Amino acid sequence: MKQAGAFLAVLFVAAAAFAAEPAADNQKIVKELERTQARFLKSIEGLSEAQWNFKAAPERWSIAQCAEHIAAAEPMLRGMVADVLKKDPTPEMVKEGIKKDEMVSAGMLDRTKKFKAPEPLVPTNRFGTPAAAIEAFKKERAATIALAGGAGDLRAHADKHFLLGPLDAYGWFLFLSGHSERHTLQIEEVKADPNFPKN
Repeated sequence: MKQAGAFLAVLFVAAAAFAAEPAADNQKIVKELERTQARFLKSIEGLSEAQWNFKAAPERWSIAQCAEHIAAAEPMLRGMVADVLKKDPTPEMVKEGIKKDEMVSAGMLDRTKKFKAPEPLVPTNRFGTPAAAIEAFKKERAATIALAGGAGDLRAHADKHFLLGPLDAYGWFLFLSGHSERHTLQIEEVKADPNFPKN
């Protein structure tokens, strides 16, 4: 009887640990989303109109355009993640590999590789003012964080990513978070330009 009780206790502990793992992933990705949000907002804090609209070259984006792109991309990417959360990985996906955390994180921060923004995300001054762009981003990121925090097991869902192949939902969230950080790095590059306005 004691052995049976001990066995059940071990099973309970193991089950509890297994159940806690998805929650740990959720907490981890929420912290990551909060980190990249804070970095982006800090990068655009206190900028003058001249600084906001400065372009290092005619074909380069201004900080205003980068910020608009980040804010506009958030709901589109979140919608993709929400779709992934409805799908189970196929055996073929699992065989190819769906857990690619390091590859996603490193790839998003590698700005030696350039990508053309899809037409719906090309800056058009859709928000009108810096304050409106910032407010739009905060609202959308809050919705993303809410989705990540309550999404269940992020490793149990996957779909083919348009750049990275099979990818679990955790990786999709990393991609979304990394997208804002990638363009925050672009903002920091603009600010580092020798011709960037002093005020």
